[in-house]
Amino acid sequence: EKPWNLPDLELDFDPWAVVSVVFRAIASVSPPECGAPPSSTVPTTTDYPGDLGFQLRFQQSSTAKSVTCTYSPDLNKLYCQLAKTCPVQMVVNQKPPLGSVLRATAVYKKSEHVADVVRRCPHHERTAENNEGPAPRGHLIRVEGNQLAQYMEDANTRRQSVVVPYEAPEVGAECTTVLYSYMCNSSCMGGMNRRPILTIITLETGDGQLLGRRSFEVRVCACPGRDRKTEEENFRKQQEKNVPKAPSGGTKRALKEPSQPASHPEGSKKTKCVSSGEEEIYTLHVRGRERYEMFKKINESLELGDLVPLADQEKYRQKGHSKNKRDKERDAPEPKRGKKLLVKEEKSDSD
Repeated sequence: EKPWNLPDLELDFDPWAVVSVVFRAIASVSPPECGAPPSSTVPTTTDYPGDLGFQLRFQQSSTAKSVTCTYSPDLNKLYCQLAKTCPVQMVVNQKPPLGSVLRATAVYKKSEHVADVVRRCPHHERTAENNEGPAPRGHLIRVEGNQLAQYMEDANTRRQSVVVPYEAPEVGAECTTVLYSYMCNSSCMGGMNRRPILTIITLETGDGQLLGRRSFEVRVCACPGRDRKTEEENFRKQQEKNVPKAPSGGTKRALKEPSQPASHPEGSKKTKCVSSGEEEIYTLHVRGRERYEMFKKINESLELGDLVPLADQEKYRQKGHSKNKRDKERDAPEPKRGKKLLVKEEKSDSD
């Protein structure tokens, strides 16, 4: 029975067949072809590998001034020049469903700007330079070398994204590479205006279900290598400042303790307070044999002093003083001929 009344017309084709074909065509169209990016007002930037283990990799590069694109693992930040190729490698542990796509979206990093849509500045959007090809002029992120790339804009949030079909890695390769480029500097007035941005790359099924999500910060500048080097140095300095320092009082007490052996009773062995560095062995380079022998005797004396108790050390010290006194008396100069050397408590003949 027909759902609605149609006039009895003599037609050469079946209208129900036409309706059936139209409905099948609408059902077969995937969300990317309809231009329906994610409609979330504030996109999520949290990494989500999913069941497929989705992750991103970047080519190793230096911080030379001539480099056009470089990635910092410590900062999870990509530095690149305007309109220069930025290879991003996509890695999965399992093959995604047939018809899966990769979507790249730019959002502002700071919370006070996250609600704003990332767009190109009016200057770069209107100039003819770097505006060749099918990509819309207002889109910040473009894909190079892929004719199947589609540029989307959500009807509700007005956020822009670029979508490419997921391609399985070639034989012998572990990842799929997508070539992105950014069409505005981070310092452009009317555009990003020095506001840091994040790039969100999501792996989705053909009907829009999320399979994985990764994000990284991006800075588009004139000298990526220099800026990366500067920011990494600042990051390391900040990390060093955050490391807690040992309290100064503990060091002072450790230095004062060795000067307290007098409190031990006589006859007990010497107590030695050794810091963590005093147990190590150090090498001292001495110039000249004479100096070497002198330092050697000093070291032997110190080593021997560590083995002798305090009471014995005092006995040896007193014994040494008395010996030195006798040596001085023995080595005293003899009196001249014809005169007698006076000794203490003796009197001369004239007294």
